[in-house]
Amino acid sequence: MKPSRDIARLIEIMAALRAPGSGCPWDLEQNFQTIAPYTIEEAYEVADAISRGDLDDLKDELGDLLLQVVFHARMGEEQGSFAFGDVVQAITEKLIRRHPHVFGDNGGMSTGEVNVQWDQIKEEEKAARAKAGKGPAPGRSGALSGISPGLPALARALKLQQKASKVGFDWNDPKAVIAKIREETNEIEAELASGDSEHVKEEIGDMLFVVVNLARHMGVDSETALRDTNLKFERRFAAIEDGLAAVGKTPEQATLAEMDALWDDAKAAEKSR
Repeated sequence: MKPSRDIARLIEIMAALRAPGSGCPWDLEQNFQTIAPYTIEEAYEVADAISRGDLDDLKDELGDLLLQVVFHARMGEEQGSFAFGDVVQAITEKLIRRHPHVFGDNGGMSTGEVNVQWDQIKEEEKAARAKAGKGPAPGRSGALSGISPGLPALARALKLQQKASKVGFDWNDPKAVIAKIREETNEIEAELASGDSEHVKEEIGDMLFVVVNLARHMGVDSETALRDTNLKFERRFAAIEDGLAAVGKTPEQATLAEMDALWDDAKAAEKSR
């Protein structure tokens, strides 16, 4: 089988991988639940390629993410639930429905008006699905409803805060958020003194939630900021390892003071560039 630019070839390849008797044993063993973590991982790989500005890698990672869609669609087809064409039809219908200002008579709208309209249409869709007995089990229909509990914690915290903000439950000044961070720091310190690990965990959660809020007020995506910091930590720790290797040591053989000094050197070198 030859590669192709046609999506039909990718669908054919996926079908061959899942063909009983002649397919790939690993692919045949998979189901929606086992593949879901890979789907999430591939989405993060796409985000990483974007953050690095590596368009060649982005092309490859988008292919990996597309494979995940095709994989899920194939399993859906095998169960008689849906096929890839149904996935494409569903998203094209949704895009047309949610963009009446492009595909209908509501042209000339501002970005703010488009956002309001988008939320309105989503609420109408949710109500229609609930009436038809589709979608997740009904719960509260309040201001925070409709946010998937399966989202990564930072992303879900941001969405909760954005929805709360829309109904006026928000700080008006980032400095007030910073004050709240100081308050949460004090509460963590108090719980550390008490030795109650469950309360410490709770207060750390509160701290993380408020830090996401500060990032939101400053126009910073907390997930991207943390990803960048992770990369910075890896880079500086690699400098520690290189510095120790130059004198015939490993991190295990070095003192914390030695590693701290090399960390400071790496930090200073980055700032001087």
